[in-house]
Amino acid sequence: MTSNSTRITDVGTVGVPVIDQDRALAFYRDALGFEVWMDGSFGEGMRWIEVAPRGASTSVALVRSIEGAPAGIDTGVRLSTDDAAADHAALLSHGVDVDAEIMPYPVPMFTFRDPDGNRLYVVERPSSR
Repeated sequence: MTSNSTRITDVGTVGVPVIDQDRALAFYRDALGFEVWMDGSFGEGMRWIEVAPRGASTSVALVRSIEGAPAGIDTGVRLSTDDAAADHAALLSHGVDVDAEIMPYPVPMFTFRDPDGNRLYVVERPSSR
């Protein structure tokens, strides 16, 4: 290890700002099927919620957005799937705001928006990975 290196080994949690944590929790748990890893309080009236796909090593923290901050950001979060078409259809059937079509290149992928308008992406991973 060089003097410029760190001991970072993984991406643990990514934060997604939400206005209503209960509404966001219901969406990520019920529409996306994520597991609730943590839902607890800390500090004065604060709440920490982490959700993740079953078997994932990285979680999504549903962080209360700062008052007055614009709603709906491009999170940059890419969620992996083995079948983008099946997930696209499943999210549509749950009434999720998804792109009308799947982008086929460079790999099948699409964008969806959570109840706060945050954009996330579903990307099909090649089966050889």
